[in-house]
Amino acid sequence: MVTLPYETYYDEMPCYVSVQDKNLKLISANRRFREQFGAIEGRYCYQVYKNRPEKCELCPVERTFDDGISHRSEERVTCLNGREVSVIVYTTPIRNEAGEIEAVMEMSTDITAIKRLETQLKDSRTRYRQLFDEVPCFVSIQDRDLNVIDANRLHRETFGERYGGKCYEYYKHRDEPCTPCMVHNTFDDGQIHVHEEVVTTRDDRTLNVLVHTSPLHNADGEIDSVIEISTDITPIRQLQTQLTNIGLLISSISHGVKGLLNGLDGGVYLVNSGMKKGNQARVEQGWEIVLRNVSRIRSMVLDILYYAKDREVEWEDLNLSEFAETVHGVLQSRAEELGVELIFEVAEDIGHMQADHKAIRATLVNLLENSLDACRVDKKKDEHTVKMAFSGDAHSVQFKISDNGIGMARETREKAFSLFFSSKGNEGTGLGLFIADKIVTSHGGQILLESEPGQGSCFTLDLPREPSEKKPDSVTQTAGQPNSELVNGG
Repeated sequence: MVTLPYETYYDEMPCYVSVQDKNLKLISANRRFREQFGAIEGRYCYQVYKNRPEKCELCPVERTFDDGISHRSEERVTCLNGREVSVIVYTTPIRNEAGEIEAVMEMSTDITAIKRLETQLKDSRTRYRQLFDEVPCFVSIQDRDLNVIDANRLHRETFGERYGGKCYEYYKHRDEPCTPCMVHNTFDDGQIHVHEEVVTTRDDRTLNVLVHTSPLHNADGEIDSVIEISTDITPIRQLQTQLTNIGLLISSISHGVKGLLNGLDGGVYLVNSGMKKGNQARVEQGWEIVLRNVSRIRSMVLDILYYAKDREVEWEDLNLSEFAETVHGVLQSRAEELGVELIFEVAEDIGHMQADHKAIRATLVNLLENSLDACRVDKKKDEHTVKMAFSGDAHSVQFKISDNGIGMARETREKAFSLFFSSKGNEGTGLGLFIADKIVTSHGGQILLESEPGQGSCFTLDLPREPSEKKPDSVTQTAGQPNSELVNGG
């Protein structure tokens, strides 16, 4: 066996080793130390390591002299060539025969490469986090239970910061997962899925979003989470809505215009033939047809303008008792046909209000028709009732429409006044409640909706008796509904 002297071990150690006295003066150092930091004779550790004129504020050697135990620290030191090196330092006491600490050995290992990798990793994480947070869309990461385990800044600001909550609670205020769930689909098949959703923000705004889901794999290649990226496409949908409305308008009036033109042709024919034959009665008959169709064309054009763009509220005095009778008359036959009891309650002192007669009538008829439909589709009850109550005080009027129909879940309630959202499937246009809300808002009022599944719904319209001094907003109508007397149900 080859025996090497102690000095050989000391010099060949793959780290920087030095021995220091109580004053931090270097007593000894191995070869690697001397090569990197130079001569030690008569010098102190802080002079050699860091080119400092005084000792370090936190010195592990000094601490070992004080308490007699080993200490560890990380330092940055400077070599002879000016290169800075990161080292991890360990100190251990050297005792004499009496057990007294007469020196401390300091071993420093070069961890510059490790620190460089740590810095790069930290920089990468910082850049990733910055990119993650500043992406101009809603980004969340979800686990298999649909818990949101991370989210970017825009997502947190829009939907709230509740890590650990379910995605469907964030987005839709639901109590159970959506069906189908694209995140679940991505967990199942590992594929990217794309779909469109309507979501609700923390301040109850509804947004149209285009959602992409993509799997995130762990080191073993298993899917441990899914990233969901949602882009706000609400402005696009609003533009599409405007274009759709124009299409609806054109479609709904095309046959009417054709019929009116045919009527005009018939009237002109009677006028021309009557003049040729000297038949005055025929001329008068034809001219009456012409006038009637011209009047109908004028009315249709006015209706198109009414719905195709914003218009000012046409304020007029409204006798609410007479108005209630008018609305009741419109819906009574429909209620009887469906077997629904229609109840109207009008306060004796209901009086008058200033409002746009046609617009308010259209709104109430729309809401009443919705209530009748809610009763029609509810098969769990034998008897159904729709109640319309007119009440008010000196400053405001309340129209309250309640039913014991099918009711609405929270998700449906939050979307009820969104354009083109309908809970009636193919039977609804999704226009009615949207327009109704706009009309009420233009009058300076608001619509409150209360509803629970199976328990029915209640719409309360709270309107001022007189317009405020501020000029009211225009009544925003949607193209595609040319009959200004009635807004189709949502």
